[in-house]
Amino acid sequence: MPTFAFDHSYARELPGSYVEWPPAAAPAPQLLYLNAALADELQLDLAGMADSDLAALFAGNALPEGARPIAQAYAGHQFGGFSPQLGDGRALLLGEVIDRRGRRRDIAFKGSGRTPFSRGGDGKAAVGPMLREVLIGEAMHALGIPTTRALAVAATGEAVQRERPLPGAVLTRVAASHLRVGTFQYFAARQDLEALRRLADYAVARHDPALAGQPQLALGLLKAVAQRQAALLAQWMNVGFIHGVMNTDNMTLSGETIDYGPCAFMEAYDPQAVFSSIDHGGRYAYDNQPRIARWNLARLAEALLPLIAEGEDEAATQRAIDQVMEKVIDAFPAWYDTALRNGQRAKLGLTGAEDDDAALADAWLALLHTQAVDFTRAWRRLADAAAGDTAPLAALFGDAAPLQAWLAQWQARCARDAGHASGAARAAAMRRVNPVYIPRNHRVEEALAAASERGDLQPFRQLLAALQRPFDDEPARAAYAEPAPTAVTAGYRTFCGT
Repeated sequence: MPTFAFDHSYARELPGSYVEWPPAAAPAPQLLYLNAALADELQLDLAGMADSDLAALFAGNALPEGARPIAQAYAGHQFGGFSPQLGDGRALLLGEVIDRRGRRRDIAFKGSGRTPFSRGGDGKAAVGPMLREVLIGEAMHALGIPTTRALAVAATGEAVQRERPLPGAVLTRVAASHLRVGTFQYFAARQDLEALRRLADYAVARHDPALAGQPQLALGLLKAVAQRQAALLAQWMNVGFIHGVMNTDNMTLSGETIDYGPCAFMEAYDPQAVFSSIDHGGRYAYDNQPRIARWNLARLAEALLPLIAEGEDEAATQRAIDQVMEKVIDAFPAWYDTALRNGQRAKLGLTGAEDDDAALADAWLALLHTQAVDFTRAWRRLADAAAGDTAPLAALFGDAAPLQAWLAQWQARCARDAGHASGAARAAAMRRVNPVYIPRNHRVEEALAAASERGDLQPFRQLLAALQRPFDDEPARAAYAEPAPTAVTAGYRTFCGT
């Protein structure tokens, strides 16, 4: 087996935050996917390894030298209810490596068997959900959205029992870290101030080293996390992504998207769109996501409050609360709005800012909502309109009259914007930020069904190839840009896969 240049700073510096635990053996491992480019980026030497050896490696049967598998402890609010102990019930952190750009990256298994945190679960994962992590994660990466990424998927050769038996698999996931809001909640719930302080110091060293040694370090960390999340949520919203399970254990300190279980991309624009089978009340609906992000950050603030407060008396605590609210929690909506509007300006082909830009963008979205127009296709066809051809855009609308009125306002705004030399230049810029291809839900399901039920990976590979070049309009891949039939979309549901 190869030797990975693993470090174990998390295990070394945060005792009491994990349990050492081995992965379960897989009876008949088979390599389904390997991201060779990512392996090279991580400086992992896999050259010359046979597929059978790679399968054994990424199924957990033969760990690389230097690995020290641990299950991390964390707590979390799940759909608003607090669980003081969750933890890695089917995941193991193998260690950290330094990539070619000098960044520390976690390498972890998902679906590698029971741990002490499994809470009655089997700790396993199925082929379909693990390949979904590949498709959605690589799509997000290609769209420029911070995300965890899939390094490999290996089938285990055994069935996992869900609604019916499904072929099992292990995902190898790469992340800037697996620190979560729930990690802080775990120690805060136990009133372990010393562990909380070590965790905050570690998080700063890992993600915000410029804060090290500064006064009000915990407050600075909270603000940095909130600003990263504001930028991330704006990017989600501008591509129509719905996470589906925004629990506090699924919000990272790094600002990366994590856990692609019941997620989906919206097709016909609907602010209240929900696809998750477990989100019965629409808590994590598309339009609620910024509000939930702020709610989650308030929970992080509560966990950090003992470190932010300057003293132990009630007056000091109240001062700390006031500071947190003013400098972070109440500031979050403005940070998010700025990021959202900047993204919308780019999607609209604008380089400068005017006071009425938000109203222009909101009116555009209202048009899409009123006529149930496909979100992704509408933005892409707007680039055609910038180049002088409005017909492809108008064809998406049942009633083009309201569109024409809006286009007149947008064209007048573009005329005042001097950032592009011509309509063609504006259109080209818009096509660099408005994708042709997103993970259309029906295409994702087709690819996963073929892999899981027939062992046919070709649909998965073809879809992945399109998603890795989301802005390149290629006629041979036109089918991947088409929305699902309305009847399919109306009944579409996603599942967490556990």
